[in-house]
Parts: sequence; structure tokens; C-alpha cells
Amino acid sequence: VEEQRARWERKRSRTAKLLLETEHKYLEQLDLVVTFFVTILKAKGTLKHAVLETIFGPLESIYSASHVLSLNLERGNLGPGLENFCQNLEIYGHYAENLEQANKTLREQLRKNKSFRRFKKLQEARPQFQGRKLEDLLPLPLQRLHQYKHFIRDLQENTSPDSAEYQKLAKAMKSVSEVSQWVQDIIHKRENSLQLLRVQKLLKGQKTQVFTPGRWYIREGWLLVVPSKGGELKRRMFFLFSDIFIETKPCHPLHPLNSNKLACQAVYPLHQCIVDKVFGHTQSRGGLLSLSFPHKTLLLMSSDQQDINDWYQSLTAAVR
Repeated sequence: VEEQRARWERKRSRTAKLLLETEHKYLEQLDLVVTFFVTILKAKGTLKHAVLETIFGPLESIYSASHVLSLNLERGNLGPGLENFCQNLEIYGHYAENLEQANKTLREQLRKNKSFRRFKKLQEARPQFQGRKLEDLLPLPLQRLHQYKHFIRDLQENTSPDSAEYQKLAKAMKSVSEVSQWVQDIIHKRENSLQLLRVQKLLKGQKTQVFTPGRWYIREGWLLVVPSKGGELKRRMFFLFSDIFIETKPCHPLHPLNSNKLACQAVYPLHQCIVDKVFGHTQSRGGLLSLSFPHKTLLLMSSDQQDINDWYQSLTAAVR
């Protein structure tokens, strides 16, 4: 038991030391943005207050919270310091929600506002920045949030479960996990929106509305359509979403506007779809899927067995 305690203590003090060292480094980087951008811009009035708020969000509050945390860590108040810090972690969630708009506004200002463009260049040329750009520093809080989760988990694992410290670390772990999940959901939604927009731009015309709230992109790929009355196989590009399955074909390569676009052939709603794997047609070299809709059956083939298996799993999951 004594050996186990000593081992825990060694690991715990190593983690605590690393947490403090990295917190100092993180604070230095936040300080660059707060001191050389936020504070000076507020004083100079180069940017309107609303624009400044949009670009930097709650960065000053994040900086203050980290400053208090590092003081607690220096004094060895590990459990209480982290528990108090993690009660204010919502600012990280709000920061994540704002980050996309922040980047967009920053790009806009750099394009339109000459004095801000010049100011940014001058600040980034300071030796303290070591060649880093403002764009490199703005995502730091989200990277740090991810690190906090690992540090707190390691500390909790190396703390005696019957100690008061353990309870405080458990509370901190609960808070950091909830906020991490919130941030992950924000990132996931943003990536999904980008995928929907990308597919929308690939399609010729605006008739097929891909960008719809609540719709999730799943996958895409080429499959061969087997005609019901015999005839030639047709190579088609398919897009699978959480609620629909879109069949497309390439536009004519010589078309003046749409040569690199896809023409929508059909949109199949998934809520009444039945997916079956049809075996025995291709002696394990690939496979065949049958998709039954109320007014049509679609036979899809691939010469790659893994590809067909992946499509089958994705389609059944989406239908379910």
C-alpha cells in the first residue's frame, strides 16, 4: 500500500509540474493577444467595439481565469484550484461558438480596413511573437481545453479515491468533460455544414436543396446502377445523408459552365427505404445492394467487396 501511494505521489507531482509549466506557456501566448492586440486596439479605436468583441470573444475572461489557476497551481492548491477553475469553463464553450464568426470578421477587416491590416503586421513583427500570426493564436484556448481534460484525468487516476482532493478532481473532470463535448459538437456541426455546402456547390443548378437544418452528411462515392430491364451498367456518383440518398451523373465535359459539376438524377427519401445485400452475383469480387423504395427498386453494384460492405453499413444505419 505504501509503495502504491509513493508511486501515485510521484506520478501526481510529475503531472502537476507539467500542468503548471504548460499553463505558464499558455498564459504567455494569451498575453500576446491581450496585450498587443485587445488592449491597444481598445485604446486606439482602430476597430469598432462590436467588431473587436466579435474577433476576440471572451478571450480576456479566459486569460483572467488562467491567471488565477496558475497562481493556485504555484501554491500547490491543486484540487481546489482546478475545481474553481472548471466552474468557469463555460467561457470556453462560448469562445468555440464564436470562433467561426471571429475568423470570418478578421478576414473581412484585413480586406477592408487598411489601418488594421498595417497594425496587425507591425504587432506580429515584434520579437515576442516569434513569427506567429494572430490566426495561429486564436484557436489556442480550444487546444488547451483538450489538454486540461488529459491532465485532470491523470491527476485523478493518481489520487487516493478516499481523499477530499479526489472529490474535487472528480468535479473538475465532470465539468471539463461536459464542456469538451459541447465544443466537439460545435466543431462537428461546423464540419457538417461545410460538407453540405460543398455538395451543394458540386450540383448543377439550385433545384436540389442539400443545405437543410438537421441534415447530416454521411458519405459519397461512385457505384454502378444495374438497370431493371437489362442493358448497360451506369456509373453514378451517390451522396448519402441522414435523411436522403442522391444519385448524380457528371455534366458534359465541354459544357461552358458546368463541366466539373454533377447533374442530379434522383433524390430518394430514406424513411421508407429497405436495404438488402444481394449475394451470389459476383463470386465475392464486389457485391450488389438492393434499395427498395415505395415506387422504385435500385440495384447498386461495386467490384470492391469492402466498398459494398461499407455502403451497406452506412445505408442501414442511416435508414435506422
